[in-house]
This record gives sequence, structure tokens and C-alpha cells, in this order.
Amino acid sequence: MQAYLKLIKFDNLILIALAQLCIKYGLFEPFDVDITLNGFGISLLIISTISLVAAANVMIHIQNKEYSTQKETTETVISEKIMNRLFIIFNVIGVGIGFYLSNMIGKPKLASLFIVVSGIFYIYSTYLKEILVLKNILIAFLMALGLISVTIFDLLPAITEQNRASQKVIFLIIVDYSIFAFVIITIREIIKDCLMMDRDHNAGLQTIPIALGKDRTVKLVSGLTIIPIGLIIYYVYTYLFSNSTAVVLVLALLVAPLLYFMFKSWSAENNKDFKTLSFILKLVLFIASLSLLLYQYILK
Repeated sequence: MQAYLKLIKFDNLILIALAQLCIKYGLFEPFDVDITLNGFGISLLIISTISLVAAANVMIHIQNKEYSTQKETTETVISEKIMNRLFIIFNVIGVGIGFYLSNMIGKPKLASLFIVVSGIFYIYSTYLKEILVLKNILIAFLMALGLISVTIFDLLPAITEQNRASQKVIFLIIVDYSIFAFVIITIREIIKDCLMMDRDHNAGLQTIPIALGKDRTVKLVSGLTIIPIGLIIYYVYTYLFSNSTAVVLVLALLVAPLLYFMFKSWSAENNKDFKTLSFILKLVLFIASLSLLLYQYILK
């Protein structure tokens, strides 16, 4: 069972589901915005989303299978045949539930979104996997889309001329969080490429650490961290500056870890350092998700 959970990156799936629940019950419900999905509907959306992400994780693992140099890996427990079946099963679940959900809310055209997402990683693995940084961006995009999907299926169908202004405020908050998540996950994927540099080199894959070297890559990562820090500071100044408690919490729980990450990444050398950096970013994403629960106390 542990091998299967590792294969689909179960911890990341839990993080996506948590963020979606925090959006639904931390923003939509407390502010009484007009919504489309009930508890059953949001459950379907979560299952569909994490199924498609799980399928993407399986596909990436299949592509890397033959190049693994570790003695004990997931592949020694799960055969490629089973992984291919899992890829199909997760895609069928994700697209099937997405199709049902789209029709349930009276927006059948939205089912195409699930079909497109399902095909993205297959196209990537077949034709585009050697394009530098594309994998990093696609994974980050898929995760960010998981947040946006809550607004697409729950918020947007309920917009009317009367509630457009209030719905727009909530929508823009989610967009901001999605952009932040995209940047953080892109940086984290670069860190993970540093961990897998030897395997990717043997595979003949082009990743940022292979193209630039580890030393330049950690400097790049350190520099890129300025982007999410800048986004947070802008967000605080624009929306939360009048609430001193919120400002202190954001600085302590988000900006401080990112500053530590930035300085720590500058001198990262071994796998232990990169694992620590990856954990810090995962923690930042977790805290950012939970922060959605605080808006009902900050903005009211």
C-alpha cells in the first residue's frame, strides 16, 4: 500500500483536497456568496481533481521507470503493466465524474476541461517531455487549476448582474492564491529535479539542474523566491494592511519561512539540503491553504 501511495504522491493530493475544502468552507460559506455546489458536488469535484492529478503522477513515474538507479524503488513493487492500468483508471474516474458534475450543474461544456487536463500529460509524455522546464510548469499549472476549478464549478455558474461585484472579489482572491501556488510549486519542482539529477542525466532528459548545473540552479531558485515574497507583500499592502494581526501572521507564517528558504537554497549542496527545501515549500503551501479559513475573521 505504501508503494501505491508514493506512486500517486498521496500527500500532494491531500494538500490539493485541503485547499479546495478551505476555499469552499473558508471563503464561500462564511461570506454567504451565491454558490452552485452542495456538499455532494464539492466532493465530486475533489475526487475528480485528485484523480486526474494522480493519473499525471503515475504517467510521470512510468516515463522515469527505466532510468531509476535506486536499488529499492516503487517499480520493484508495482509493475509497469499495473501502473498503466492505474493511469487509465484514474483518468476514467476523473473525466467520468467531471462529465457527470458538469451536467449536474447544467454546464455540460465544462466537461471539456477535464478531457483537456487528462490529455495534457499524455501529450507531454509522448511528444514534449524533453522540452526544458515544461514538466515543472505543467505540474504547477495542474495544481493551480485545482484551486481555480472550485470557482469555475461553484462560483461562476451562480454569478448574476446583482451579485457580480461580490462574486468578483472572492474570485480574485482565489486567482491570487492560484498564482502564488503556481510559483511555489514551480520552484519546488526545480528543487525536486536537483534531487533526481543523476537519474535524469542517465535518461538523457533536459532539466534545469542538468542544463545549468546544480550551483547555478540553487542560485536561480534563491532568486525566484523573491517572486512569491513580493506577491505576499503586495497582497498584504493591498488587502490586509489595516489589520495588524493579519499582517503579523502573514509575515511570521509565510514570509519568514520563504526568507529562510531563500538563504538556505543559496548554499544547498546535497540531497539532505534539497529535501529540507522541498519540505519548507510544502509547509508554506499547507499554511497558505489554512489561511483561507481566516478571511471570515479578517474581512468581516
